[in-house]
Amino acid sequence: MRFRSEQHVRRQRDFRNLRENGRRHECGGFAFWHCKRPAADATAAASASAHGATPSAAPEVPPEITRLAVVASHASVGNAVQRARAKRRLREVFRRNQQLVPAGHDVMLVAKRSLNDTAFSVIEQKFTDACRRVFQKTGTKQ
Repeated sequence: MRFRSEQHVRRQRDFRNLRENGRRHECGGFAFWHCKRPAADATAAASASAHGATPSAAPEVPPEITRLAVVASHASVGNAVQRARAKRRLREVFRRNQQLVPAGHDVMLVAKRSLNDTAFSVIEQKFTDACRRVFQKTGTKQ
């Protein structure tokens, strides 16, 4: 499966929603955050009321799309080359296993320094284990 552009988490409010309302699971070389995406109307209204503006006319994300955010900071991963490699590996893991994440969910993978020293097969196994543990246990509620 492809990793399409509409599957990228881009807006600051979406990152904030993942951090504030999401659940975090440690997976060794990365942290796995997940959150069911709120209804489009509720998100737009909350954001608009917080900033004293009307809801934006930004295109809405279809509910059947699963989105991904990848974070690799200089402090936790290293220089630009190391950060790029960590993000590339995490995107590929998601691309190969995105069917394990239910539709309508946002996922954020936060890289750690040890990610680049870990074999790709181990990273992929930890991602699939986390998805199975989280989404089968909770019945995809959050």
